[in-house]
Amino acid sequence: MLYFVATPIGNLKDISLRALEVLKSVDEIACEDTRHSLGLLNHYDIKKPLFAYHKFNEVKTAEKIIEKLKDGKNIAVISDAGSPCISDPGNVLADLLNKEGLEYTVVPGACALINALILSGFDSSKFTFLGFLPEKNSERQELLERYKNLDSTLIFYSAPHDVKKDVESLFKGLGNRKACAVKEITKLHERVEHFNLEEGLTSEPKGEYVILVEKGSMENPLLALSEEEHIKHYIIKGMDKKEALKTVAKERGVSKSSLYKYTIEN
Repeated sequence: MLYFVATPIGNLKDISLRALEVLKSVDEIACEDTRHSLGLLNHYDIKKPLFAYHKFNEVKTAEKIIEKLKDGKNIAVISDAGSPCISDPGNVLADLLNKEGLEYTVVPGACALINALILSGFDSSKFTFLGFLPEKNSERQELLERYKNLDSTLIFYSAPHDVKKDVESLFKGLGNRKACAVKEITKLHERVEHFNLEEGLTSEPKGEYVILVEKGSMENPLLALSEEEHIKHYIIKGMDKKEALKTVAKERGVSKSSLYKYTIEN
């Protein structure tokens, strides 16, 4: 059996009795960072063989874990904090386990995005978790373009050295919306800061962040443009006239022929 075990995201007391029971019972524990995990395991006097399982060796180590399971071993997988597979290693392994028909389960526990959502006070009836923003600016904007009109609270993870750039990207891609930054969750200096994306954060970046942005509107803002401006918008983005006409006609619910006159001078 393989167990994906959630671990505390700050306060070491936030671990379940079942998680401790499983970690004490397995043959080996796969850790994102063995040195980091030793702090938790030593605190609860858990002595087990550890091996590294992180994003840089995820595929190769997942295959080794499969071999261990087939040899009859029980394995627990933990990340540095929170739930494996959620912006942490584990998804590759879960996919491989399903393909191999091997049994696994989850030992639930702390998850930063859920705690941050509650602390923010934003609409929790519908929310979309998008993890860490891509490194490339073009990929960031493409991602935000796809989700900006979603009728759902948007949730992102951000490292302290990236948080300023991330907030700027969110403003550029989503417009000036209400946002909330939550950091040091469950720790002594837990902080919740509400702000507008245009203004940015006022506090000094420190600790791992969860950034939440209020939901957008399902109404397409391009419909506020004139027909000619709407068509030009897509042509500027790289579409040819035929594609632009087809797209605008669909978004406006009109026929392509009714839009031809707006392309004569384009």
